[in-house]
Amino acid sequence: MFIPGAKVDPWAYAAILQSLAEEGVTVVITRPWLNLAFFDLRGLDSFTSAAPDIDEWAVGGHSLGGVRACQLAADADALVLFGSYCSNDVSDTDLAVLSISGSEDGLSTPEKIDAARDLLPADAEMVEIEGASHASFGDYGPQAGDGTPTIADDEMHAEVADLLNPFMAELSQG
Repeated sequence: MFIPGAKVDPWAYAAILQSLAEEGVTVVITRPWLNLAFFDLRGLDSFTSAAPDIDEWAVGGHSLGGVRACQLAADADALVLFGSYCSNDVSDTDLAVLSISGSEDGLSTPEKIDAARDLLPADAEMVEIEGASHASFGDYGPQAGDGTPTIADDEMHAEVADLLNPFMAELSQG
């Protein structure tokens, strides 16, 4: 289950998450109330109940959606962050965590992500994609305050797929 960033159309994440669907992973992209994740108080089960045959769930999100995903992570098996970090402590959980950030992110900067690193489990996988900006994680155009990406969209999608697909495959083998 994936939660969009603030005021970002959920469809903006379809291309970057497409590789998961092509590998047979069920992908649910939420449409938060008022288009802001913090106003959406639905629990993870509101979305997972639509696919009752799925046994393992990862919750993830971009930017503010990632902050909300951290709040729902207690009910999931894994956490995936795109240009985001937790504001609540999940460090003492056994969650599998993949945090993908961008070297050119002007909003969830590498420094901010590093400063919140202690809120994640010690074995969280932290990956910074060289040349990626905040908006590189979704197809929604430039964003005020963001850095300038130096990575092409297709290369960004391929790098994220190369990280996500094995992470999700390992989760399903549990």
